[in-house]
Amino acid sequence: MKKVILAYSGGLDTSVCVKWLKDRGYEVIAYIGDVGQGEDFEKIEKRALDTGAKKVYIGDLKQEFISDFILPSLQANAAYEGKYLLATALSRPIIAKYLVETAHREKASVIAHGCTGKGNDQVRFEVTVHILDPKLEIIAPVRVWEFKSREEEIDYAKEQGIPLNVTKKKVYSIDKNLWGISIECGALENPWIEPPKDAYQMTQNPEDAPSKPTYIEIDFEKGIPSKINSQKYGLETLIKKLNETAGRNGVGRIDMVENRLVGIKSREIYEAPAATCLYLAHRELEALCLDRELLHFKEVLSLKYAELVYYGLWYSPLKKAIDAFIKETQKNISGTVRLKLYKGSCVAAGRKSPYSLYKEELATYTEKDKFDQKLAEGFIRLWGMPYRRQK
Repeated sequence: MKKVILAYSGGLDTSVCVKWLKDRGYEVIAYIGDVGQGEDFEKIEKRALDTGAKKVYIGDLKQEFISDFILPSLQANAAYEGKYLLATALSRPIIAKYLVETAHREKASVIAHGCTGKGNDQVRFEVTVHILDPKLEIIAPVRVWEFKSREEEIDYAKEQGIPLNVTKKKVYSIDKNLWGISIECGALENPWIEPPKDAYQMTQNPEDAPSKPTYIEIDFEKGIPSKINSQKYGLETLIKKLNETAGRNGVGRIDMVENRLVGIKSREIYEAPAATCLYLAHRELEALCLDRELLHFKEVLSLKYAELVYYGLWYSPLKKAIDAFIKETQKNISGTVRLKLYKGSCVAAGRKSPYSLYKEELATYTEKDKFDQKLAEGFIRLWGMPYRRQK
């Protein structure tokens, strides 16, 4: 019997995958990557075994996910199409890495996943697996099986006695980790419809959020967030606290129509309270501490970095080269940013750093002004000289 390592989440698709693969003669070994989704893993493990999995691995990947995936993306200010903070996209390469390791451990030659043929995750899993071990075979049941809709999957699961955590009335596809949540399907497929209230999982409705703003201060040390309100925390705890505080204030909701890698547009909503706060705070600190040319060039690379993550090219040579550049830019990104959270908004209310390039005596219009304005005339003449008409 051929062994297959299945990327297992316990959701509708992967639960049906276990039964579908077993019926086709595979010995299914489920791999669950704990990237901070906060699930009951004992319950998910039991579901996999009850559905037909021979064995279940649960990998605690949270610390590696934070240090090697979340943090580099934050330092790069990577946001796909300016909005999506890449929570799901970042989790795929680390899970794929451990699918390969599990395949080697189990001497399995096949890896399977529950991604659809029109999504991005299939690319992220398969490209990463083939980069790390091109000899491994990949099976994607959802791309080839007989079910034409999630409703048909639900009917099949009920017939086969597979336990479910979805219903036909609430058929959202939800992917969650420490960095955020991706939500699609159901009513969300109509981009004209406002997301139903029950679609959101971790943020307060801004209309119901506290009537008074919450102020928080976030400290960074060389581009790494280290404190909230002067209290030092490890990164996992810091992210969880920001998710709670910002989520309570309705911060971190993203509703977007995005361009998927496979060529179609999709409408999804995301929740990323901590990421929203940290991205803004990090950008504000960089604006204070990086010179103009470095800051502007980094913005160009941030766009490319986000595309590489979104496109499943985490382990590509270009991504590795950009990482080296990003790391160099973080040497002086230390300081404090004060944020104001209020009914869904997150704005900077103050920033300071020992490496600040801001000089009040040059920016001020008071008697403290030390800027020699007479020099401006010569500067303008030289700057504009190539563009002046010659007579």
